[in-house]
Amino acid sequence: MTALTDAAPTDLAAPWGGTSRFADLRGPVHWVDFGGPDEPTGGPPVVLVHGLGGSHLNWVGIGSTLARNHRVVAIDLAGFGLTPAHGRSTSVRANADLLGRFVREVIGEPVVLVGNSMGGMISLLLAGHHPELVNALVLVDPALPTPNQRPDRQVLVEFMIYATPVVGEVYLTRATKRYTDRQRVMSTVAICFAEPSRADAEVIDADIALTAYRGTQPGPEKAFLGAARSLVKVLRSGSRYPAHIRGVDKPVLLIHGELDKLVPVAAARLTAADNPSWQTEFLPGVGHTPQLERPDLVLARLVPWLSQLPASSS
Repeated sequence: MTALTDAAPTDLAAPWGGTSRFADLRGPVHWVDFGGPDEPTGGPPVVLVHGLGGSHLNWVGIGSTLARNHRVVAIDLAGFGLTPAHGRSTSVRANADLLGRFVREVIGEPVVLVGNSMGGMISLLLAGHHPELVNALVLVDPALPTPNQRPDRQVLVEFMIYATPVVGEVYLTRATKRYTDRQRVMSTVAICFAEPSRADAEVIDADIALTAYRGTQPGPEKAFLGAARSLVKVLRSGSRYPAHIRGVDKPVLLIHGELDKLVPVAAARLTAADNPSWQTEFLPGVGHTPQLERPDLVLARLVPWLSQLPASSS
């Protein structure tokens, strides 16, 4: 892991109070430590889990604020951020297993999982299969079943391409060569934000630096497509994924942007109705990554909810 840490831009989260660290969990895993309160509060630690194509940078808008009352860390899943696939599967189920090992071996006690998009799905999978590791869940625009609901047309077309063998590989390879790192980052912002002008310029610059680094590493397209295809497979599993969600017996806070192009708000409303014990907060005028687009709104819902949790509910 020494060569990886020497080459990688490990200071990207430093302006937001994050310290890069690596753990060896059957291969290197990068994570960022946002710290915690000076005096123990008894509140459970918080692990932030990014979505498809994301990284620890997805959480710099809220990490340091949450760390005033909780120990807070953000993990880079296998194949994303500064965590190489290293021969490991990047599927959602494999990354749920990796997240479980991280909680056991690095954190050492049950945690609150805060997952966005694919990270929400991974958090739900872990909570269902290993409830002893999870204190509570915060789902921020998670990947959810979307019966009779279609996402944005551009999003639908792209995921159809990703799901098609060979075509997906050619598409991503050509996009990498055709567009600059800045163009690729801004394309993601355009999809994930309801209002792209809200994007923080410093976060954009950090994400461009990370994208440039990842372009020098082997197999980023393979890692992305492995995750994307596995995510679609879970979503297409009929009644199994909704049944898994209903079986999660933990406190859940669902936060969802009403202008999400990737996971329609109607899907979130259906899932919330199917799980009436959850607390649900809808954010008007916000897209798929509220923690980046409107971190103030997310913190206004999340901080009070976390303060009501016991130290452990496992």
